[in-house]
Amino acid sequence: MQTRRRAVWQAVLWGSYVAVSLAMVSSFQPLNGSLAFVMVCLGLLLWAASEGLRALALWQRWLDRSPRSLLFCVVVMPPVFAALVQLALLVINKTGLALGWLSFPPGTPRGWGVLAGYTANTSIMLWLWLTAWVGTQLLTRWRQGEIAKWQAEAAARALELQVLRAQINPHFLFNALNNLRALINEDPARAREMLSRLSNTLRHTLMHSAKERVPLADELAVVRDYVALEQLHHEERLRVDWQVDPAATAASVPPMLLQLLVENAIKHGIARTAGGGVVEVVIRRQGATLTVAVSNPGPWAPGTSDGTGLGLAHLRERLERAGGQGAGCRIDAEGGRVTVTVTLDVSA
Repeated sequence: MQTRRRAVWQAVLWGSYVAVSLAMVSSFQPLNGSLAFVMVCLGLLLWAASEGLRALALWQRWLDRSPRSLLFCVVVMPPVFAALVQLALLVINKTGLALGWLSFPPGTPRGWGVLAGYTANTSIMLWLWLTAWVGTQLLTRWRQGEIAKWQAEAAARALELQVLRAQINPHFLFNALNNLRALINEDPARAREMLSRLSNTLRHTLMHSAKERVPLADELAVVRDYVALEQLHHEERLRVDWQVDPAATAASVPPMLLQLLVENAIKHGIARTAGGGVVEVVIRRQGATLTVAVSNPGPWAPGTSDGTGLGLAHLRERLERAGGQGAGCRIDAEGGRVTVTVTLDVSA
């Protein structure tokens, strides 16, 4: 299909060149069949020369070379092919005249100077053709590269979300199911409530994680469900102090951001601290800046590989992409507590 399309374009291009050339020649000398035949041969030879340049460029991988090497080929090779075209045309003329097949009107320009002029004209045409072809190929490569880049980024985002889902969901799912099974006989009404909270948590994880941003109010609702399920497991060892600015709930945040922070606080703070403690969730909004701070009891040392790095690394990547200008994540350890603070732009 591409070969046929290229052949059509080549026929139109060089056919038009022949037609324009015949019209220009007829303006200062009479035309005859021999002149028309020679001009048609010239068009066919230019077609062949342009295809030869294309084949040579592909064979020698001009487009993969340095800009200087590519420029050298584009400048030097068209005159070489133009000289070959004029040499072939000269052989056709000489042979036709010798055999009596061709006859040109009196006054038809001849000589080496005329041949040099024709060669220069042919070189210009092949320069223009080759420059257009190289530019088209480079533009196509750039577009393909951009498409491949966006496809790779989309695949990376999909993989990242799969990693987050795999990391977060199994972390508490089995404990929640076991606790619900024990609660069914003790408190059926509360068991039904906890089952609804578990359903909400899983639904949010599966449906909202594919989005760039979700309302903070939705995130808060699902995190409260998540905390209620974790309190079944940790009981009195887990207490949460919610300090949420009402003005912040209308903002949008990357999905599962708050849940990841709270999960890390429970997993690496409450679960490892004798007697448990309080997880503080502080959310404030000042203008277009939203601040989310989650703190938990326990120690933390920079550079430790205690399992917190992967989740927070994904969090930082997502903040760079969807958190807006100035988004960031900071970890502070002071007074026996660890605080993870996230800031992001919510002006959009």
